Amino acid sequence: MVALAITFAVLGALCSAIGAQLQHQGVQTETKDRDLGLRGIGRLVHNRKWLLGVGVLTACAILQILALALAPVTVVAPIVVLALPAVALLNARASGTRLDTPATIAVVASTLGVAVFVALASGPATAVAFPDSSILLACQLVGGVVLLFGIVGALRSGIVRCVVLATGAGAAYGLVSILVRDVTYTFQTSGFAGVSPLSATGLVATFAVGSWFIQLAYASGPPDVVVGCQTVLSPMVATAIAIGLLDETEEAGGWIGLGLVAGALTAVVGVLLLARHHPEATSRATPHSAERRLFRTASRH
Repeated sequence: MVALAITFAVLGALCSAIGAQLQHQGVQTETKDRDLGLRGIGRLVHNRKWLLGVGVLTACAILQILALALAPVTVVAPIVVLALPAVALLNARASGTRLDTPATIAVVASTLGVAVFVALASGPATAVAFPDSSILLACQLVGGVVLLFGIVGALRSGIVRCVVLATGAGAAYGLVSILVRDVTYTFQTSGFAGVSPLSATGLVATFAVGSWFIQLAYASGPPDVVVGCQTVLSPMVATAIAIGLLDETEEAGGWIGLGLVAGALTAVVGVLLLARHHPEATSRATPHSAERRLFRTASRH
């Protein structure tokens, strides 16, 4: 069952990369220099690439649900990071650019960091029922974090806004993984009547907020930065909740705990480097740099 769950999760990650690229192209086409508001949503639903991205991401969601129904969160959630190198390659090919050495190192660091994290976390993972009190606490904690990212994102612009909103979406999707696992596990063991209304309602609301943050992030930056922020924080949040609040993984202290922290920090640093050295980010900075050089030259004369 675990092997099948991993297969579903890997296929879901690839679908996530393809869907992200398609939706980013659709959002960029419909927004250009405008913000993505309510009118922008109306335009998006008529954009073929964006709609195709919705279809691919729907397939991704189904694969993720199947994976979470067959294995613990700490095994399934981190595999989504495979979408990062996939979307980086897709975006580079679509835009006709190449990732420079720092950006390539950033992608590799993020991927390896999460790989180490999941390898250490998945060993002692076991399937358990999640108590409602713990689910409520998880919803409150993540909800507060997502709200904070939303406020900061609304006050910023450009690549910073992209990173902040995509990170908020990653936190939301981490909670989505927990709620999907709770709903599917409870349904398998107790039937539909046993499904917690809190988990079902929270799942719908959190997924909607995360999806909206992602669209806003696409309007402000490149898809691989969006996917990088999302796919790094999402498994970190999901696994932290599964280990810290829900006792899905036992004996995660000592050297394993240090390894988890090291893997998480490596992945986060990788995403920050990608945002800093991404070709689109540097190209946006180039005109300002050129203006400063021209000003300095003129001031000398």
